[in-house]
Parts: sequence; structure tokens; C-alpha cells
Amino acid sequence: MEDTQAQLQGDENPPPYFLVVKPTEPPPPYFGLHPLPSSPPFEPFYVNQPLPQIPPPNLPLPVAASSQNNNQTAPPPASLVMTGRRRARCYGCSGGSLLILVIIGIVIWLGVRYGPLLLSKETDKVGDTCPSTTVKCDGHTDCTQGSDETNCVRFGTGNELQVLTSSSRVFLPVCSVGWSQSLADQTCHQLGFRRSYHSGTELSTSLSFLSVSNQSTATIQGKVQVSSSCPGQKVATLQCTSCGDPYTSKIIGGTVAEQGQWPWQTSLHFQGWHTCGGSLVAQDFVVTAAHCFPKDSASAQLPSNWLVYLGTVSQYMLPEPLYVAQIIVHEEYNPKTSDYDIALLKLSRPVIMSNVVKPVCLPAFDMTVSAGTQCWTSGFGTTQEGAAEGSTNLMQVAVDIIDSGVCNSAEVYNGRITQNMLCAGYLTGGRDSCQGDSGGPLVCQETDGHWYLTGITSWGYGCGREDSPGVYSDVHSLLGWIYSKMERSHDCGLNVLVATVM
Repeated sequence: MEDTQAQLQGDENPPPYFLVVKPTEPPPPYFGLHPLPSSPPFEPFYVNQPLPQIPPPNLPLPVAASSQNNNQTAPPPASLVMTGRRRARCYGCSGGSLLILVIIGIVIWLGVRYGPLLLSKETDKVGDTCPSTTVKCDGHTDCTQGSDETNCVRFGTGNELQVLTSSSRVFLPVCSVGWSQSLADQTCHQLGFRRSYHSGTELSTSLSFLSVSNQSTATIQGKVQVSSSCPGQKVATLQCTSCGDPYTSKIIGGTVAEQGQWPWQTSLHFQGWHTCGGSLVAQDFVVTAAHCFPKDSASAQLPSNWLVYLGTVSQYMLPEPLYVAQIIVHEEYNPKTSDYDIALLKLSRPVIMSNVVKPVCLPAFDMTVSAGTQCWTSGFGTTQEGAAEGSTNLMQVAVDIIDSGVCNSAEVYNGRITQNMLCAGYLTGGRDSCQGDSGGPLVCQETDGHWYLTGITSWGYGCGREDSPGVYSDVHSLLGWIYSKMERSHDCGLNVLVATVM
């Protein structure tokens, strides 16, 4: 998190924030830090002194969530084998039975640890297959991976629920008559959330509506039909999670964040070291950057090599980690241009919400952020360009949204900004994201008082340089991708485990 202007020049292509020179593996921006018996006081900004390297503790391996009990965890594979051996000795099982138990244990472990990765790779490689008779958003899955029934639901201003059906061919609001709590829960579950958080009504000026029918389907687009009228013009509003709750304390750019100030901020550790940031958007999902998982690094794409930490503002005081069940990188991500630099992590179990752990709101489809709007970015990255270590504290800094035309000018990024990117910072330099902040949030507060995820820290030419503001993946542009992947991967972990064991 850069807060001092760097007077550096250069002509190379802008590197991503995780390092000035792209590594072959996601590098540790600073020495791994874990809870100590007593931590000495430290400066809020980067101190040019290496911290002592402390080996990470032995932690249990991740286990895929079960649809029956999402809080259950299993011991690491060594424990599974030891348990099988002890029971074999106790009950006098034969050597052949012991071998079978060990093989079954290994198969289950492989399914849990590598299944989601294999499925993700296979999906990216093959893609979805749809018959010629496919009808999008008709409530019936035609494609092998169900892509024909994704991106059929969106939210407008005020959380207005809008649905696309095969008969309407456009998104329409849902009339509140016949709307129920069970339909609200089903719709949110369809989108990858656990359940609905709040459902209400509001007046609409639409000339066409969707009314609830008696059809029995698993998707909301199959339960509604086009109607020319709606009593009282009242339509349904839906919020799938409590998100983006405002924080009342005063915040100052370039300072240490307080506990609970950015409760969606995550610290992603690769093989024991903080490497990237991320944003919690639902109980099971974290949004981050695609470049944190380079395709030429097999280890970086293994979910078991990553740990997710939430609710912390210090790398000295890390809570219990969450495990990654699946890494979903945008299919069109281009590492050369950083276009489509977005990834979604599915967690092995749902997050338990608290005052310091809450999701950030995803923007409505029609929500725009104008140039000059002050937003905030946060992360555990370096506070000085090229520094070998990141900040031990969660840092925050205020940045202004910059018009894309200005950012694409010859004086700035000379046409490198695509429709999936946005710029934030200052042309005079000084305040910016930096190495180690990759994948972290750029959030803006709307008039309703809540914070919305506007950008994902992606790349920049150095940190805090003049005419080189930070570049972020535009969440609004990639909103459909986020919802579609959440929807399609909601039950992926369990299906992979069952398929592997069978």
C-alpha cells in the first residue's frame, strides 16, 4: 500500500502488483508470520528490517464440504491411514482388509484434495456442451454444465429482483403477489448463496412484469411467467446476504486499518506465505485476481496450497485458516494484457459471520461510479515499491476513480485499459496499491451507506508513480461471470468427491 510518491521512470509493460518481475511461482512478498507468544510493538508503515522467519505450523488438510454437515472436518491423510491401521490391529482384520481400507482412504483424500482442481481444469479445457435445441433461461438445463440456466437473475437499484426468461427475452421485475420466503431462499441458493437475507417490495415503473406461477422447477426463471399487470406496481426486492455494513469510525488514507473496518478483506497465503488479497462476497466465495494463480505453475493452482484468513488486521495475529475447495480462474484471462484478471475461490466450508467477518456487497447491474469518486483500497502489500516485505498490518488508502479516457491517454497507459478495467489513484502519484495487494478490494460507499466491491487490485506501472495510477479489474463489467461461477460451482465439491469414490 503505497503512500509516498516514487520518482521512477521506465518503458516496460506494466507488471501486476504481486512483483515487479513476474516469478515462476507466486512469491512470498515478505517472511511468513504467525501468532507469537508476545509480539513487540512495530511501526504502522513498512520498516526496512527483515522479520524473523518462523516456519508455519502443521495444519490439517482441507476437506470438501458436505451437503449434510458443512462444519465437519476430517483429519489429514496420515491420520486416516493411522486410524485404519489401529482398527485393523484391534479387531484382527486381515492384511488384505487393511490394504483395502488404506486404498479407500487414499482415494477419498485424493478426491477431496485434487478433485476440484481436476474438475476446474477439465471444465476450462472442454467447455460446456449444448444441443442445438437449447433454450436459455427456460428453467430446464440443456447444457452439460448448465450454462444455459446461468445469468438469468440480476439485481437492480434498491435490490430489485429482475429475471430473464425464455418467453420475456429481457430482464423484468417480479411482481410481489405470490412472492414468498421460500422463493427468496431458493433464488439466493440458486445464485450460490446459502439462503436469503432480506426480501421486500418496492414500487416499479415497468410496463411489463413477471408473475409467480405454479410450475415446479429448481430455478426462479422456471417459476415465473410474463404478465402485463402487477397489483399496485409492487415488485419483489431481494438481498441474499448482509453485506458492506458501514463503519462509523473516521478513516485516514495511508494508515493502519482498525479491526472490523474492512471485514471482507482476506489474506491469501500460498504455501504458508501471504501472497495476495481477496474479498469475501458470500459465505462460500472469495473474489480475487487471476494472476495470483499463473497457469505455468501447477502448485499455484492446487487448492491445498492455499489458506484463507479473514477477520484479521495483523499478520502477527492470524486466526484459524479457511481452506480452498476450488480455484476458478476466468477462462479469458490474458496474462500479457491483464484483461479479465479475476478469479473466484470456493471455500471448503461456509464462513461464520461476525462483527469482524462480513461480505462486501456486489454492485447492482445498473450501478455506476463516476470519475472523481473517492473510494478505498486495502491490503497487506508493501508500502514501498520493490520492497522485499509487505506490511504486517492491514493498510488502507483513499484513491479517486479516474476517467478511463484519461487513463488510456498517451501520457498515462496509452490504450492498455480495456473495458474490464478501471483506474483509481492520482496522476500526481503518491497513493496507490502495491506488491502484495493483488486481488484485494477497491470499495466505494453508495448513498445507502453500504460499501460495494468496485474493483480488484490488478496491475500498475510501479507503485505511486506519476501518471501511473493503479489499475483494477472492473467488477461491474465482470458481474455476470461472478454470479454464473458461484451458481455453477455451488455443489461442485460434493459431486467431485462422490464421483471419485465411485
